[in-house]
Amino acid sequence: MEIRNFSIIAHIDHGKSTLADRMLEATKTVEARKMKEQVLDSMELERERGITIKMQPVTMRYIKDGNQEYILNLIDTPGHIDFSYEVSRALRAVEGVLLLVDSTQGIQAQTLTTLEMAKSLGLVIIPVLTKIDVPHARIDDISKELVELLGCDASDILQVSGKTGEGVEVLLAEICTRIPPPKQPEKDATQGLVFDFQYSNHRGVIIYQRVFSGSVKKGDELLFIAGKRSFNALEVGILAPEERPVEALGEGEIGYIVTGIKEPGVANVGDTITLAKKPSQPLGGYQEAKPVVWASIFPESQDDFTLLKQALDRLRLSDSSLSYEEESSGVLGRGFRCGFLGMLHLEIISERLRREFDIEIIITSPSISYEVTYPDGRVDLIYAASRFPDYGTNVSVREPWILGQIIVPADYVGNVMTLLFDHEANAIDTEVFGDGRTLLTVEMPLRELMRGFFDKLKNTSSGYASLSYEIAEMRPAEVARLDVFVAEELVPAFSRVIGIRRIETDARAIVSKLYETLPRQQFVTKIQSKALGRFIASKTLSALRKDVTAKLYGGDITRKMKLREKQKKGKKKALERGRVHIPQEVFMKMIKDD
Repeated sequence: MEIRNFSIIAHIDHGKSTLADRMLEATKTVEARKMKEQVLDSMELERERGITIKMQPVTMRYIKDGNQEYILNLIDTPGHIDFSYEVSRALRAVEGVLLLVDSTQGIQAQTLTTLEMAKSLGLVIIPVLTKIDVPHARIDDISKELVELLGCDASDILQVSGKTGEGVEVLLAEICTRIPPPKQPEKDATQGLVFDFQYSNHRGVIIYQRVFSGSVKKGDELLFIAGKRSFNALEVGILAPEERPVEALGEGEIGYIVTGIKEPGVANVGDTITLAKKPSQPLGGYQEAKPVVWASIFPESQDDFTLLKQALDRLRLSDSSLSYEEESSGVLGRGFRCGFLGMLHLEIISERLRREFDIEIIITSPSISYEVTYPDGRVDLIYAASRFPDYGTNVSVREPWILGQIIVPADYVGNVMTLLFDHEANAIDTEVFGDGRTLLTVEMPLRELMRGFFDKLKNTSSGYASLSYEIAEMRPAEVARLDVFVAEELVPAFSRVIGIRRIETDARAIVSKLYETLPRQQFVTKIQSKALGRFIASKTLSALRKDVTAKLYGGDITRKMKLREKQKKGKKKALERGRVHIPQEVFMKMIKDD
């Protein structure tokens, strides 16, 4: 029985999970009565949004030509650029990939990035066109693109439909033919690569791994080499796609191991497992997850602080890329400063906190890390806008820049160039594809990418443009901190670090937006923004007015005057002592960029 390990490279919404469903049906891995859409997307959030967030391996048995049996191990990977490191580890665990391209849209930027990873690892690449059943499919045009990109023959490109199942049998046969079996190990030692993990309340962390050499069986004492923690394998098995225990996992096999560990930070994607009594060398390529975006999360009620801490601990048991530390704010109370892989990762974590743990949270404006050098040579890495030095402090600041690729139709290049100028980006190279689309190589400050660039790119290109990026280098930054005051009290959650050229525009915009979203109070509320050592914009929110004389009718006018004077004194007292309660909805509206 031969083994074939492979993964699927595809852009978001190019039909990766749908094709995986048809492969599960064709191999009879899932019974017809249990079949549903997006079988491998187990999270409710994945199914709702139609995207893959967590990697999901599955083992299929396929009989080729009626007599030769194969074990096909598929790793379904996320398509979003935020999870590129996890995807790189999954690619390390396989010998080949299916390059899935939508025949209606063509090659996208994020596909190119992942394809380069696969090429650098020396994997066999099988080009596959999907959605061939759609009337407006451009099969010939997209095939020419793939031939130019890969240098292959047009006959090498397979055509499938995830909707109808057309071409899936041919695809399975070609996987067996083109993708090589796992290589025989050079060393007699046990090595397994962890490419993902889940958490169970009863069984602890369950790791998904590929055995490169040796074997792993139930009861073995194993060791995380990078995590420096040993554990006993409580159970080993394969996923088909539900867990199915087996006696042992041998060389080249992909499966799960139940560890029993219930502490965060022990299991990490990319770590190597080995026998504790006979440890081997680690497999190459392991990196600790580096946060790209930072945001503070506070419970709406301080009574929920302990619940929030437990929820974050629990999420980290299944997501090692999430990092957090406790912090406190005079206005918002105690909370956590959290690091994320990108804006999608931030959105997913915040949504999971609300859905899975039923906690109402307040999230501050996302920020990035700035390298601040003081005159005495001290260097600080600052990732909270509220900790950024005041204007006039003698410091030098550097910020991360990204190197990105944008693929856009020729008709929209002018719009994209205008958008790049607005976001302080430079186009350093262009390349025109055969179908008229243009590949732009750009460099841009990471802070500008986080300022809603992706959404604006989609809007300005009518949804046709795609983007991928990688962190390039640190460069000098011309930035300043913008603070927001409500009722003459600083609100740290609204503080942000922005480019000096945008100070005036952003200062006025944030005051106007807050003026429109903040509910009126019992007293006059002043909303101000301050930067570069001065107040730049200000608006006054009028007080709620109650007609205290409504219950009176007739009588002397002095009775009404007396009540109004009493109300006036009360409003004055409220103005001196009153505090503005800012609802969670206001924080969420302020974070979402227009």
